[in-house]
Amino acid sequence: MTISVVPPHNLVIDAKDLTVSRGGAIVVEDINMQVRYGEFIGIVGPNGGGKTTLMLAILGVLKSYKGSVKLYGLQNTKIGFKSRIAWVSQNAANIPESSKITVRELISLGTVTFRNMIFPLDKERKESVQKIIEMVGLSKEADKQISKLSGGQKQRAVIGKALVSKADLLLLDEPLVGVDRKSRNSLLKLLDDLCHDQNKTIVMISHDLAAIKQTTHRIIYIDQSVQYDGKPEDLPELEILAGLRGIKKVHGEPGEETERKTELCCDEEA
Repeated sequence: MTISVVPPHNLVIDAKDLTVSRGGAIVVEDINMQVRYGEFIGIVGPNGGGKTTLMLAILGVLKSYKGSVKLYGLQNTKIGFKSRIAWVSQNAANIPESSKITVRELISLGTVTFRNMIFPLDKERKESVQKIIEMVGLSKEADKQISKLSGGQKQRAVIGKALVSKADLLLLDEPLVGVDRKSRNSLLKLLDDLCHDQNKTIVMISHDLAAIKQTTHRIIYIDQSVQYDGKPEDLPELEILAGLRGIKKVHGEPGEETERKTELCCDEEA
């Protein structure tokens, strides 16, 4: 398996030899990962393989044990690029049923900065919010309480909150969880459009391998280290991926179990 090499000037994310330890144990090791402007990257791998840890290390939330991460050419410990990045966590759309916040109000929170937080929305911010509401397809639901929406609509709303912040790098952790098939397809189409029409860069973690293969430009398979980085159509079959993880077949080939039982039976008779 080969790791992509792209010109440094065209990179949004550039992780080199990244190793992260949590609780004294190495979770991700020697990660080399480059992401270009406008790419839609799918991150896949087993539970505990280090996908979310990798995201948090990219964001600078977790410190690296070894190696480095650059975002837009700067070390990720710098703050100059933070407004260009939006992180949508796995639980971002889990809005309590008791919450009264509307879709419009939630998305509006994405416009809040340290400088304007004590001021009401001005005309420019209101127009930005309305534009994003339309972009994520929630015009009819704009003034509904977000807790009353479907899973797919909630995901659209939290992505809208990220978009209105004017971020051009979206990091999404399992945005398809709890989303029905129709909404899932619609959400994936929205993300694809953001890449092609808005030149957004998207890195998305998902267990939905079929959706990832159909939608993303590139797949990176993580199991502590990078096991595959390439085109979705070239992703190895599940049996090969299991082999990369050291998992062997428990059951033999068809007929082997019957032969084994026959041998045992014959041995007992003897």
